Amino acid sequence: MTRMNKSTLGPLGKLWKELLEPLVFALVITQFLGTLVGVSGVSMMPTLRDRERVFVPKYETWLHKVGVGNFQRGDILIFKPPREAAAQIPNLHKSALGLWTYRPSLIKRLIGLPGDRVRVSGGEVFVNGVKLDSSWTTDYWREQGCWDTQSDLANNATSSGAGILQDQPEITVPAGQYFVMGDNRTAGGSEDSRLFGPVPLRDIAGRAAAVVWPITRRTNARYDCARESVVGLSGKAVLNWRVLVRPPGFTPPQKAASK
Repeated sequence: MTRMNKSTLGPLGKLWKELLEPLVFALVITQFLGTLVGVSGVSMMPTLRDRERVFVPKYETWLHKVGVGNFQRGDILIFKPPREAAAQIPNLHKSALGLWTYRPSLIKRLIGLPGDRVRVSGGEVFVNGVKLDSSWTTDYWREQGCWDTQSDLANNATSSGAGILQDQPEITVPAGQYFVMGDNRTAGGSEDSRLFGPVPLRDIAGRAAAVVWPITRRTNARYDCARESVVGLSGKAVLNWRVLVRPPGFTPPQKAASK
């Protein structure tokens, strides 16, 4: 048996071997096994910083969408914002060369599962009537001097600030949807479910499982509350490869919502 080489392939065969086969292979890997996603912005500070890259196991998402397993409170999710909200909130829709618009992916923490009652008051979050220990993030924002306890977002599970939802101190997460919030607890630090509502499962791309880039990072990040940005990095450079585990506040998980 003779082995076929490039010289014996026709034009279509060469096109497949040299261009299409690698693209299909890469597509299968990124859509069904795993992919890397870049963090843009400071809405997940202090957990994730701008320009870090996270690994997303895509096979998990496909299993969840066919009913095998589920995302858990405390997971960090990558998702598309709801279409209705994206059409009205400027930061939630982008233009590609002026030819078409698209919804950029967001990254936030899962706070409430379907059926959960989520309440926000004085900057504190309550799930099914139980106060969530958010010290894993609020301690940092206290130290920076800009933990938000006064704004509408700090006192409502949904806010009318974006002109989409009504002010509600507490909501019940609908079936098949998830309530997400950014770890940035400053005023205006995160555009999340408080502004655009819970996120349907169909819009979730996956869970951020680990940070893979950059290899190292400085231990301290100083945040300027007025400028809403990091203005200085200091301290020892430590290895940045880390698994993104659920914070202690989510363990044990909050009580299930009563039916």
